[in-house]
Amino acid sequence: MTVVAVLALEGVVPFELSVPGQIFGTANESIGRTHYQVRVCAPGRRVATSAEYGGFCLSTDWGLEALAEADTVVIPGHAGFLDDPPAAVVAALRAAAGNGARLASVCVGAFTLAATGLLDGHRATTHWQYAAELAGRHPAVDVDGRSLYIDNGPLITSAGVAAALDLCLHLVRRDLGSALAATTARRAVMPLQRDGGQGQFIEHPDPGGRGTALQPVLHWMEAHLHEQLTLGAIARHGATSVRSLNRHFRAQTGTTPLQWLLRARVLRAQELLETTAVPIERIAVETGFGAPSTFRRHFARHTGVSPQAYRAAFRSPHGSQDPPRTAGPDTGSG
Repeated sequence: MTVVAVLALEGVVPFELSVPGQIFGTANESIGRTHYQVRVCAPGRRVATSAEYGGFCLSTDWGLEALAEADTVVIPGHAGFLDDPPAAVVAALRAAAGNGARLASVCVGAFTLAATGLLDGHRATTHWQYAAELAGRHPAVDVDGRSLYIDNGPLITSAGVAAALDLCLHLVRRDLGSALAATTARRAVMPLQRDGGQGQFIEHPDPGGRGTALQPVLHWMEAHLHEQLTLGAIARHGATSVRSLNRHFRAQTGTTPLQWLLRARVLRAQELLETTAVPIERIAVETGFGAPSTFRRHFARHTGVSPQAYRAAFRSPHGSQDPPRTAGPDTGSG
């Protein structure tokens, strides 16, 4: 059994507090057994949630001492996150890490995690609105305010609020594989992995109600990932100019057409690596990367691991020799 401790500090954000229980509990339902046990841990075993987001008081069976027994510690955001956390909290988190637990922060919970010093020398993310503040307070942390989550192995950080869902599904995927994570995501009525990072949320102009205008183009790009698509070809299919295409992509996805295409190809490659035994050379062609060396370089840049290592970690034991008939990344924003 995997013990997940959710750290509830005074003024904890209710949504972020509840997401781990929802996702890991749904994963238990999906697998048909209790793989995760979720424990809400609060100093003194009592805590009040953030009044700003519908405050209420709660009591729990576990205090800070329970973090020592956890396999995973999730750190939601809380009111007063800019203040130094209590020394007992810092000590408990450091002790949990020393015992081999992985620590995962949600939103501004990254400030609490950073206060332990464990993030020093690592990339980390938080809500884009507070990324500069985190970087200023903790210059030894390499802050990336555009990612939905960043996985450093035993240390994982995620962006604001709803990214708690992305984070927990990612952890399910790490623990139990992509098929079970996909089932959990469907039960939670959300995509397994959102595309585009926080860039799709950072102060982009209102697209004026044209949120689905690019869907036909996106679907066409998904269906032609194996081809050497150019900006001109994409613009021609969308009956627009390259300049307009770039503008609409920026407004509606937070990225460029070619960056979106690259991410779509990586996601397609992940699917093939997880569900088939297709050789790396063929996957490189199927996903439009062409040369295996090009595929390996882009895949490692986006995932942090080689295709071979990814397959070893996530491939289903029932993978086939042939690619699935339907594929492509989720195009919804979640």
